[in-house]
Amino acid sequence: MKKVKNILDFIIKWALVILMAGMTINVLWQVFTRFVLQNPSSFTEELARYSLVWTGILSAAYVAGQKMHLAIDLLPLKLTGKKHIYLELFIQTCILAFSVSVMLIGGLRLVNITLTLNQISAALQIQVGYVYMVLPISGLIIAFYSVYFIYEHLLSLRVETKKQITNN
Repeated sequence: MKKVKNILDFIIKWALVILMAGMTINVLWQVFTRFVLQNPSSFTEELARYSLVWTGILSAAYVAGQKMHLAIDLLPLKLTGKKHIYLELFIQTCILAFSVSVMLIGGLRLVNITLTLNQISAALQIQVGYVYMVLPISGLIIAFYSVYFIYEHLLSLRVETKKQITNN
């Protein structure tokens, strides 16, 4: 499972690098066409906006996998042993529930509705459902990371329990 996580980390990291590079080139082209050529490109603003959405939401998934997401860590820093593991299990279960219910299921519904209604973006002329596809993709990635961390914490709990048994 660790190998799958490492491969996923690698893929997301490089996807984000490519998205950021593409977004940078896109914005540079927008500035160049607007101020140098005096003929602004029609699609660059919309492409930059959609790239920013994809970058932001995929970054959230990547950061969740690195356990670097925004968190209040007052309680986890004070707890040790089994209590700390139980708290981590609770936190990861909440993250899993949110990512599956809101991002994965809700995102799939949003994508389905926008694809069914055939919403087309103004400048790029692509279906908006493809832009929203980042929600269920990121939800699935975050769910995988949560399951991975739950598994790791359950293993830690087993080790902690064995330690207590041998100490008694």
